[in-house]
Amino acid sequence: MKTRRLGRVEVSAIGLGCMGMSTNYGPSPERTELIAFTRKAHELGVTLFDTAQVYGAFANEDLVGEALEPIRDQVVIATKFGFDIDPDDPRQRSISSSPELIRSSTEGSLRRLRTDHIDLLYQHRVDPNVPIEEVAGTVKELIDEGKVLAFGLSEAGAETIRRAHSVQPVAAVQNEYSLWARDPEPEVLPTCIELGIGFVPWSPLGQGFLTGTVASTATFGADDIRSRFPRFTPEALVANQPIVDLVNEVARDAKATPAQVALAWLMAQHESIVPIPGTRRLHRLEENLAAADVVLGADAVRRLDEATAGFSVLGARGSGHENYG
Repeated sequence: MKTRRLGRVEVSAIGLGCMGMSTNYGPSPERTELIAFTRKAHELGVTLFDTAQVYGAFANEDLVGEALEPIRDQVVIATKFGFDIDPDDPRQRSISSSPELIRSSTEGSLRRLRTDHIDLLYQHRVDPNVPIEEVAGTVKELIDEGKVLAFGLSEAGAETIRRAHSVQPVAAVQNEYSLWARDPEPEVLPTCIELGIGFVPWSPLGQGFLTGTVASTATFGADDIRSRFPRFTPEALVANQPIVDLVNEVARDAKATPAQVALAWLMAQHESIVPIPGTRRLHRLEENLAAADVVLGADAVRRLDEATAGFSVLGARGSGHENYG
């Protein structure tokens, strides 16, 4: 597996988003199967594993911790703070990045991940009630104590990134970015490139839409997060189908799969970009990781750039109610 850098942290060119192993996409496989799957991902070259305390909640960190414990010194674990979660009812949560919560969240993550340090600690969502300088300062203290190695931000805007970076260098920014979610391009991505910050696209395959496996007639159960996403309504699936048709055409020309084209396009945008597609199926994992070796020609990249930049995607990304700052 080729490698890339998130700030000073070297990672596999494609990481593994672990959220879906515990939540949001229907019933999960057995825990033993997921642990074996996670370890297999490392055997195939993955060194970046992305989780968060809110996934589950807490369950995904616990799963990732057990899976990676035997190979802890060979991997980079990224997790996140930023939510005040009711331990008695994890569905009850609110955005919070108070220094006290950052510290208590980090201690909980260390325990669940079965480690003495977190390689990359993200603020999951910007807290409008806590200055980002205070957040960065608290993480800086954790870095000085050896409990955290690098600082990241998720769904942060360009000005927030600059302010945080002035207090504690930011290693990575994790925002949604794909062929149908190009919001970071005007400001956030150029800021990261300027400051030497890595960029980690979440949902790089558009929650599966860009793989070409989601039919325009698809429906989703209540335990599938896409049932609540505006881009997965029946109307939106039909209206946004031209994006998939284009990716399919480019994939045929490139002798690759649509998923590989979507990932290769992202990585072609800049060498600091490290996508983290999530899956629970081995053949999809192998397919995604093979995208690291797919090189799209300049004409193919330009075709995808121009067509998707001019396309008006129907439906807000995510649930449409996230706090992006």
